[in-house]
Parts: sequence; C-alpha cells; structure tokens
Amino acid sequence: MDFKSKIILIYGPTASGKSKLAIQIAEKINGEIINADSMQVYKELKILSARPHKNDYKKIKHHLYGFQSIKKNFSTGDWLKLTKKKISDLKKRKKTPILVGGTGLYFKVLTEGLVNIPNIPIKFRKEIRSLHKKLGAKKFFTRLKKLDPQIKNQINFSDTQRSIRAYEVKLFTKRSIYDWFKKTTSNYQQRDFYKIYIDFPKNELLFKIKQRTEEMIKKGAILEVQKFNKMKVRKDKTSSKAIGINEVNEYLQKKIKINEVIEKISIKTRQYAKRQRTWATGNMQNWIKLNPNELNKFLKKF
Repeated sequence: MDFKSKIILIYGPTASGKSKLAIQIAEKINGEIINADSMQVYKELKILSARPHKNDYKKIKHHLYGFQSIKKNFSTGDWLKLTKKKISDLKKRKKTPILVGGTGLYFKVLTEGLVNIPNIPIKFRKEIRSLHKKLGAKKFFTRLKKLDPQIKNQINFSDTQRSIRAYEVKLFTKRSIYDWFKKTTSNYQQRDFYKIYIDFPKNELLFKIKQRTEEMIKKGAILEVQKFNKMKVRKDKTSSKAIGINEVNEYLQKKIKINEVIEKISIKTRQYAKRQRTWATGNMQNWIKLNPNELNKFLKKF
C-alpha cells in the first residue's frame, strides 16, 4: 500500500499513546501531524489537555495545536474548515497528513461530512439555553433523551454544548441531529483514508491514566488552573469543561487534598476513556484495530 498518498487517521482513548504513534509513522513516511482533539486547540490548556511536548514539535511539524483562546468557542465546523485547508496544503507540499486525537466527532465529520442543518433563530436558541440553565444538566438531558432517543450513548449529559444543540435541532427541525448526520457527504472518498484505532487493554490504560495524571500535577497543572481562573472564562465556553479544572479548584479552595485531586481527575479521565471506546464501537467498525503490544510489527508496514 502507498501510505504516502493516504490521509492517515489515528484515534484512541486518552493516554493510549496516539501522539507517539503519529510521530513514529510521520518519521517513516515524510508526514506532518494535524490535531484532532477538541481541547488541545486551546493555547492556555497545555498541561491539562496533554498537548504534545515541545521536543515532539522539533521532530515533526504539528498543526492546529494551542492556537485558540480559551475565551472563545471552537466548533466542529471550525475544525473541519481549518483541517481541510491543512490537508490541502500538506498534499501540495508532498507531505502525508496524519490526523491524531480523541475527538470522535472530528473524525466523523471529516470522513462523512458536516451536517447541513437549517439556521435556527437566535431567540429560539436562547430559549433552549435558558431551559438548560433552569433545569440543570441532568434533568435537561433526561428530557432530551425523551425528545430524541437517538442521542443515547452519543452525547454525555455533562456536554452542555452538544446537549443543547441536539435539543434545539430536534425541537426546531422535528428531526434528530443524527438523522441530519446521515444525509451528509464528505469531500473525500473512503479510499483516501487509512484509519487506525488504538485498542488499548483496559487494565493497562487505567494504570497509564493514573500515571499521566500524577505527571500533570508535577508539570504545573495547579498553576495552569490558577491562570485559567484569572482569565474569568464563562462557564458555557468549551474550554471550561476540560477535565481537571473543577478538581484543581476544589484543591485551591482547600476542600480536598492533592492526592484526592489526582484520584478525582483519574476517575473523570477513565470515564472519558470509556466514552471514547463506546464511540469507537458505534462509529469505527471499519477502522484497523491496533493492539499497542503489536506496535513494532505494525510499524514495519510503513
């Protein structure tokens, strides 16, 4: 197979070693890396989002990392627009685009297309946001599941932005957001992609998550959250949902000790990794499943 002519996609749960694999492949096939993680776009969330190390940037050129302000939302459509341009630029320079990250929806819109939902009036959207605020995340999500059963296992109740979006789409268009997804088409052919899913053994992943959380604290996650707090980011901004912010703030408010911070962040991260695996089960059946223990054998293909 001519891997250099492909767009290589690498997805897997958090802490599964995606970035390392992307660099190893890039070194072999003259590739450059494009970010496909919704939190790693924010410049002020370097540690909590586990952005690649500066030494990684020296080895291989990276794109769409740490360029967006935490005070601004960054939509899936924004990502797709920038990513298509980056892919085009890399192809012109005879470089192989390697997209790596844990945001399943990013890969979905790239390979299947971005949903073309009719414009919803601002007044209508504000009413839905007000309803979310009035009911709270859990009660709103319960109502959303009754309104649109298709969202079950697709959206987490704590994902305010996507919950509100699914609710307003169903209420305004009378169709599930996932029905709209089914009508979309991609700018690319499926043969353009080489899709890799890192299927990390659960017990090994749990250990890696705990280990990485401890490293985040050592690297300065506490200071990063203090700086985040000073910027007074609104609660409805995507960046405020980053795992670790609430937990570190509990520590700063002297509600919990540092070992509890590590435990709470680890638990939240494990829950997120479980959702990522669930996404892969539902949306990535035709991806190549890669066991990390067979990595060296796999790399010989390139």
